[in-house]
Amino acid sequence: MHYAIYTPNFGPYTSPANLAEMAREAEAAGWDGFFLWDHVAGWSHAIFDPWVSLTAVALATTRLRFGCITPVPRRRPWKLARETTSLDQLSSGRLTLIVGTGIGTAEWDDLGEESDPRKRGAMLDEGLEVLTGLWSGDPFGYSGKHYHVKETRFLPAPVQSPRIPIWVGGFWPHKAPFRRMARWDGMFPLFEEWEIDKVLPLLREALAYVREQRTDLSAPFDVAITGVTPGDAPAIATEIVSTYAAEGATWWLEGIAPYRLGLDFNDEWPLEAFHERIRQGPPQS
Repeated sequence: MHYAIYTPNFGPYTSPANLAEMAREAEAAGWDGFFLWDHVAGWSHAIFDPWVSLTAVALATTRLRFGCITPVPRRRPWKLARETTSLDQLSSGRLTLIVGTGIGTAEWDDLGEESDPRKRGAMLDEGLEVLTGLWSGDPFGYSGKHYHVKETRFLPAPVQSPRIPIWVGGFWPHKAPFRRMARWDGMFPLFEEWEIDKVLPLLREALAYVREQRTDLSAPFDVAITGVTPGDAPAIATEIVSTYAAEGATWWLEGIAPYRLGLDFNDEWPLEAFHERIRQGPPQS
């Protein structure tokens, strides 16, 4: 099992400088990764661009794998290709891209973006084809319903081969995102439930469905789970993540946000408590 910090790109501690310091603390404490959310609107807090923040994270660390969960349908895939390749080059191949269709209305309807989730799903599939085609470094052209690329060649290619890993996020029991997960390098399943005794049977169902959809079960495939563990009770923390590992999880993303302390996002954020949890290290320590 690998362990990562998972935190918003909005709020009082989420400037690029502060996130870089958190990532530096995470690396020193033995965490394996550092992942951000990707929002542009809909929150009352200050919001910072995750890709600028991840640049700071890359420069502040030498070992951590990092990335963010980004809704591809509100991004230009060629711009995303440049951003991700640049970060992969900068970090000597430490980027993981987590993708999804996005949620809510503030970043879609309110900004004139596509509001139909089914259409966004189609945009995500096309966007991933464009993204990986441009990552190849070979001549590439594309003509789809949503995106068109006259033959071009994007250089440099990413450091990682055959490509930057792509994990796909989505809420179970919606089946389309989980069919999509099976086609890529990993899955980030989300559930409306949070209690472990309710999540585990849902996770089993989701994993079984994805395994049925995969065509090559021998290929590397990550299963990322997010949740919270008590840093001051290592035995309990280890028990929690071990339960998920036994089901097939390969990454644990520790939520660092108000909800991990039972607070609302509009409450005062106890910043030192988040830093303390990072410094306490991952469950296996």
